[in-house]
Amino acid sequence: MIDLDAYDLRILRELQRDGRLTNIELSEKIALSASQCSRRRSRLEASGVICGYQASLDAHKVGLDLLVVISVTLATHNRDNARKFAQLVNDLPEVLEAYALTGEMDYHLKVATRGLAGLSRFVNDVLLPHDSVQHVKTSIVLDTLKRFEGLPLSSVHEE
Repeated sequence: MIDLDAYDLRILRELQRDGRLTNIELSEKIALSASQCSRRRSRLEASGVICGYQASLDAHKVGLDLLVVISVTLATHNRDNARKFAQLVNDLPEVLEAYALTGEMDYHLKVATRGLAGLSRFVNDVLLPHDSVQHVKTSIVLDTLKRFEGLPLSSVHEE
């Protein structure tokens, strides 16, 4: 963990809201000089606290109208099988997020597809035939109650 002071946390909060802010705009929002904002932003990027910048897209408008949570159980529980499954997941652009879990299921995948036909193809032609997979359970998302909009930096102690 890197030491973050109050200015670092303010910078991170503002950049989570709008990653396109210039250092001048950022300096106006947090009451710190543009040169200090630039140095701090560079340090946060170099240390890996800021992992990158990206545009947030509307999945429906680009034709990905089905969001699905898929639970996966592996066929065998060993390091090699887990590695094979991880490689599969990382090679699939439909997988937006993937989590290894404790409990009944081994993994949860957040997947975006083009309709039910896309989901059927993904499950039946990609996941189920893979050697590492034993069982798949799909849940179609009916409504999104809250989207990820950044980490809860208010929970991080400010000095």
